[in-house]
This record gives sequence, structure tokens and C-alpha cells, in this order.
Amino acid sequence: MDQTRRKFIKAGSLTTLYGLSGLGFGFVSCKKDNVIDENNVLNISGVSIPSTLDVTAGQEVTLTGKGFKIGDQIEMKTADNSAFTSTVISVTDTTVTFLLPDGISTGNYNLTVIRGAKSLFLGGVLINLIANVDLPDKAGMTVKGLVYCNGVGVAGVVVSDGYEVTTTDDKGRYYLPSQKKTGFVFISVPGNYEVVTDGNAPQFFKRLSNAVNTVEQKDFSLIEANNEKHVVVTMADWHLANRNNDLDQFTNKVLPDVNATINKYAADGTKVYVLTLGDLTWDLYWYNNNFGLQEYLPYMNKLACPVFNLIGNHDNDPYVANNDWEAEAKYRDIIGPTYYSFNLGKVHYVVLDDVEYLNSGGSEGVIGSRNYNEKIVSEQMEWLQKDLATITDKSTPIVIATHTPLYKNPTLDVNGNQVDTLDLSNGGSLINSLKEFSTVHVLTGHTHINYSVEEESNVMEHNTAAICATWWWTGKNGYAGNHICKDGSPGGYGIWKMDGQNIEWLYKGIGHGEDYQFRAYDLNEVHITAAEFAPKSSDSLLEPYAGPYAQKSSGNEVLINVWGYDSEWKIEVSENGNKLGVDRVYALDPLHIISYDALRLNAGATPTGAFTTTETAHLFKAVASAPDSTLEIKVTDRFGNTYTESMVRPKAFSYDIR
Repeated sequence: MDQTRRKFIKAGSLTTLYGLSGLGFGFVSCKKDNVIDENNVLNISGVSIPSTLDVTAGQEVTLTGKGFKIGDQIEMKTADNSAFTSTVISVTDTTVTFLLPDGISTGNYNLTVIRGAKSLFLGGVLINLIANVDLPDKAGMTVKGLVYCNGVGVAGVVVSDGYEVTTTDDKGRYYLPSQKKTGFVFISVPGNYEVVTDGNAPQFFKRLSNAVNTVEQKDFSLIEANNEKHVVVTMADWHLANRNNDLDQFTNKVLPDVNATINKYAADGTKVYVLTLGDLTWDLYWYNNNFGLQEYLPYMNKLACPVFNLIGNHDNDPYVANNDWEAEAKYRDIIGPTYYSFNLGKVHYVVLDDVEYLNSGGSEGVIGSRNYNEKIVSEQMEWLQKDLATITDKSTPIVIATHTPLYKNPTLDVNGNQVDTLDLSNGGSLINSLKEFSTVHVLTGHTHINYSVEEESNVMEHNTAAICATWWWTGKNGYAGNHICKDGSPGGYGIWKMDGQNIEWLYKGIGHGEDYQFRAYDLNEVHITAAEFAPKSSDSLLEPYAGPYAQKSSGNEVLINVWGYDSEWKIEVSENGNKLGVDRVYALDPLHIISYDALRLNAGATPTGAFTTTETAHLFKAVASAPDSTLEIKVTDRFGNTYTESMVRPKAFSYDIR
């Protein structure tokens, strides 16, 4: 048991708990003091319930509280209304004691005291049935422990220190010959189980001392949870930094949207989890704005489900140069391991750190250049091989999550075929390590654009655009009032729907319904001039950013941006019942040009190179026969879902075009 987090006073079978921490999945609990008996029905006061009760089966439990009576009933009810009842067996002036009921299991419970026909709600608690076992030492093994659920060991759970990997035996016991290099021991949470959370962060890891010769016992408690069917919300590139009124945009636009999605899918009991894809913060502003990883946590904790985190290049310490490990130290201290795995239902997830932070010129008090290599370092690749070796069923879907992409933003050849180029420097090694698995999805962020790559028969990359869109610029007060990424995608997030081994996904724009999957432009109406979109600037400054849209068009072309596009999508356009030819093009999205590039010029600034409009291959063109005909646009995704627009032309071009 981790004595750094819990304090116990034991007397025989009686355990009194003080100030315990830990939150159950899907359940927000806290220490509840001074329960108010508003109608004075029971005259009970001063009740204090800890967040977590770590107890053994059949144990007597003592809570703080006044006014209880022997014979009172303590009802413990779950969210699905399963209830257990125990009788108060002892009271003092300041405490109440009852026996843990037979058959109760680890989980979240609401406690109510009942006396005859009267009752009073006391609060919520995570009851955690522990297995209090001291394991014998083994020669050469420096970390040992028990993985259990409801006080019983669980076999076959994968345990690692980031270098060594083992599995629990038939009694849930594990031993590791750890050198304690990462400072952690962690489990790969098995499918249909969960662990307690600290805020929203799953506590699948324990911290180790640096004393290699000291044997440490670290136990893990699992909670039964049917997540065979589950949803994962992928949120890339938060870039919270307390600038561009980002905290306001996150709180009032992003958060309500994401929580509505979480609640929608959770309404029928489906388990929902968030998986971040890196750049939670912005290293440049850690010290200048006093906003770093510690300040990120309260915003993460506002989400309505557990959150698995991933480190991005901007989550490294900008005062540390030429030492990737030390640059990650604050992330490890505040968030946890930088690489790990877990299972939800029948899907195996692996979170990897593919940024080797260099930060040339950095030193204490001096922010360096914040440069980095896009690679998975050798120690991590070796760990990955060991982790994947524990998955004996190679039909198991594998989801790899990294920050920087495996492939670059695709281009098109002269025939309109997609051209894919590896971006990760050792991407070939990563692909090779996955060759035995039939279904692999690689989820990435970093680019603030959407694209998919299916270069390998068993591996598909999904580069996910950013929840901050263009670093919060287009939604900043006084700017375009929209939320647009560099490729014209709305700022948003991925929704992954898992049911057994069946997987479906989509990209959802913030502020839009799930059925908003494309935007169509009448290019006759798209003319980007300084007079209209940057009146304080000039056409000569704007034209390099406006590209082809700097000139008036009369070609009756329509441009369709399909941000979730992959090879199995179909785009159809018809005019007066006649199908038009549709060509895939590699081009700029005009809405982003006026929403960011033009408005930065209008403010007297030079658009930041990394933020300017990016050419994308998920654009399509069709040519109509007339400038004022109505076009029927139908987009069908790989799962057979259709999205349509009856495009009445002329169609105005503006910041709020849909």
C-alpha cells in the first residue's frame, strides 16, 4: 500500500481513515464535511466522508459524525441502484461504526443513513476492497506487488517499469528486476477494468524511489467496468497558455461541446474516455506567462470523463537544453509516465513519446530554440516490442498514440493520386514492429490539420486537427469569431466508437453537429482583397497569402473541403440532375486565409509562418455549367453515413460560411 498517499490508524479490524484522496471513474467525490440535516429529521451533524475507503472484506468501518444511533441503517447504493445495507454497531460522541456488507465490491457508492421512515444522504465514496498482503522478497527483484480486484489477485496483468515487462501470476503477484530508471512502475490496465483517478487522470502508475537496492512493494487495485463498448475522444493540441483569451475560449466553447459529446455517448452506459494527443501547454509561455502543466490540470479536470495524457514537444521544459530526459521531468512529476499502454475492452492502446527535445541554447532562466527530433528513442522502442509481445492474439486492434505524425501531410501527383512520405525519422521501425497485427490505427496531432494515410495494408494513420484550431487566433476577441484550423477544418476532435473489435470514427467540429463534415465554396464569390478582408493592409502584402483567390473567378467552380476524408469516402455533385465530374485537388482553404492570414496583416503583424494556411489534399473541385444553378452535394464516408448540401448559388463568402 502506498503510504505516501494514505494514512491509517489501525486497531484490530477497525480502521479510521483521514483525508484520503482518489476519485472513481465517472464519479466526482470529495471529503464531505458537516452534512446538513435541514429538516432536523435525524439530528446528525459533522459527518466527514473521505473520497476513498481502502478496506478489506468484512471489515468494520468508522466515519466521523455526531448523532448516529446503534441500529441505524447505512445504505450503500451504486449508480445503477444496486444497494447494500449495514447496521450501525457502535457510536461515540464523534464517530459511527458499521460492518462492511457481504458481497459488496469495489466501486462508487452513495451513502444514506436510514432510521425508521426517516433518511439523510451522507455523501459519495469509492469503496476499494484491498488485498493486504506482504509479498516475500526474491533475489534480484527490486519491485514487487499485487494486482487485485475486490481483494482478489488478478492473473495475466502486464506490469512494467518502462524497461522491464512482466505479467502477474495466477494469484495476481508480480516481480520486476527494476533499475528504477523511469521512476515509475505501471500496469497496462486490462480490458473491462478501470483504476481510480486523481482528478481525471487514471492512476495506473506508482512512483518509485531512486534507491535501486531497496525493494519496494507497489500494489494496484482494479475496478470492474464493462468497457467492451466504449468511446474515446481524441483531443490534440490544446496549447493552453493564458493568451489569445484561450482560457475563455476553452471554458465557454470547447468544454461545453466536448462534455456534451461525452454525456451523449455515456447516456446509455457506454464508457467514455479522453485521449489527449500532446501539446497540452505551450513551453514558450511556461515562465513568461506562468502557465504550465500544473495550470493545465484544472482545465483537464473539467472534462466529464477520465483523461489519458500524452506529451507533446511543447510540454517539455524550455530551460533544459540537450537533455530530453531532463526536459520531460516536469511532465513526469505533474502528469506521469511519458509512455505506457492500457486496454479498453478488446482494444490495446499504446501511448508513445515521439519527440526528442533538443532546445539548443536553453539554460536556467533562458528559453532555448525549442527545436527537437521527431523520433522514438531506442529505449522506448525496445519497451514497445516487449509490450506488444504480451498481445498474443494478433487480431487484437492496436491503437498507437503519438504527438508528431508518422507521415507528412499528403500531396497529390499529376494524376491526383495521394503521395505519402514518412515524417517520423524511425517510422519504418515503428511500422515493422506492428507488422504481425492485422489492424493498427495510429492517432497523431501536432500539425493542426486533418489527414489520413493508408500506405500499409494493416496500418492507418489519422492526423487529428487541433482543439485550439490556429493557436486560438481566429476565435480571439476582435478576430474572425470562428474556430478554424490551417487546412480549413473547424477546430475539433476525434470520436472513436469501439464495440468489441469493430471500430468507427469521425471528426467533430467544435460548435457543430457530427453531421457537419464538409464546407462548400462558390469560387465565383471567393475574391480575397485587402479592401474587404484587411483594410488596414494592402493587396501587395495580402496576395502572397491569398494565392489564386486574389483574382476574381468566373469559372463556375465549386470547392469542397472534406476534412475527414480518406480513401473510402465518396464525393458526388450534381446539377439539374446531371452528375458533374469531381477532381481531388491540393490547394488552400480560403476561409482560413481570411480568418487568420488577412486579419494578422490587418493588425499590422506578419502572419506566423507555422500558423499560415496550409495546402491540403482533402479538397475537391467541380465545375458547374452556370453561375446561378443549385448544386446537390453528397458526401458518403467509409461507414455509409451520408452528408448533403443543396448549394444555392451564388453562395456568399464570409467568416461564418458553412
